[in-house]
Amino acid sequence: MHGLMLRAIQTFAQETYGMPVWDRVTRRAAAGIAQFEAMLVYQDDLADRILDALTAEVGSPRATLLEDIGVYLVSAPRVERLRRLMRFAGLSYEDFLHSLEDLPGRARLAVADLVLPRLELRSLAGARYILSVEGTFAGFSYVMTGVLRAMADDYGALVTLDHRGLRQGREEIEITLVDLSFARGRSFELGAGAA
Repeated sequence: MHGLMLRAIQTFAQETYGMPVWDRVTRRAAAGIAQFEAMLVYQDDLADRILDALTAEVGSPRATLLEDIGVYLVSAPRVERLRRLMRFAGLSYEDFLHSLEDLPGRARLAVADLVLPRLELRSLAGARYILSVEGTFAGFSYVMTGVLRAMADDYGALVTLDHRGLRQGREEIEITLVDLSFARGRSFELGAGAA
């Protein structure tokens, strides 16, 4: 498991639930480490142990925690760079959706050994889409649901998201575009000093 993913779980847990909770999570998971280094690679089962311990510690379902991590990754000030990277996808939420298939490749350009699950977007009638998530990190589709939710808010779009579960070996999220200009989105500028 790449350290960037474990570091994301760590910062989410620390900022959301506090250091004492995080300390109990790492002890419960028998992680043997309390701070993850973003550029190291760890045992594959460590993320599962950490997530199981966090779920038990805070009493939230794993799917809810993973979705909250996805929202955090896009909306927390501490990880503003990721939001900016996502906004480079285009001027509208629909542009953003069409760029998702390229996300694993763009991630590898930034961090060569970071392997994200494969993403595939299919268009349906009535301004609906299906995002298929296929890869080794079980539950990554819940993280993507959180990312999709936070990015809709960022663009000012009103969307509905329905996690459809596992179908033909892939996890699926149904996305319905209700109103792409529902609210004023967060400001975004390409210029160098922009926040």
